[in-house]
Amino acid sequence: PLWRAGDPEETGERLPGGGRLRDEGALLAAAEQLGSAARTTEMAVQHAGEREQFGSPIGSFQAVKHLCAGMLVRAELARCAVYAAAVTADPVEIAGAKLLADDAAVRNARDCLQVHGGMGFTWEADVHLHLKRAWLRSGQWLTAAAAEEVLAGDLC
Repeated sequence: PLWRAGDPEETGERLPGGGRLRDEGALLAAAEQLGSAARTTEMAVQHAGEREQFGSPIGSFQAVKHLCAGMLVRAELARCAVYAAAVTADPVEIAGAKLLADDAAVRNARDCLQVHGGMGFTWEADVHLHLKRAWLRSGQWLTAAAAEEVLAGDLC
């Protein structure tokens, strides 16, 4: 990869096996994951308000409320981490933000799929696309295992 070539001083190397480019790529991927997590939350809440079952919107059922509330909490937690990492540009904060954003994007897409029911994997809804893209982005720039190593290395 291009970011490993050359002298560490020239490449701005900060993360093990990476550099400034890897930091920026991981931060941008985390921001994209955050956007996906927020969008799937909006999609789930909108669908829960429109879809009726047993004569009332499915959003009135406690199980659906809890799914949507959990989605919002994950998205907002990831939002704080991504914003903080963007301000500080600290590699450790970037690793934490990527870890939280990946988790939020994948889990929110799964929960959104649950709220949509079987329709989530059809072409009528974009939920399946969010899930597949979240899986793909979680392995880009900084994987969960690599992010955990960066965070663990900072504890010592």
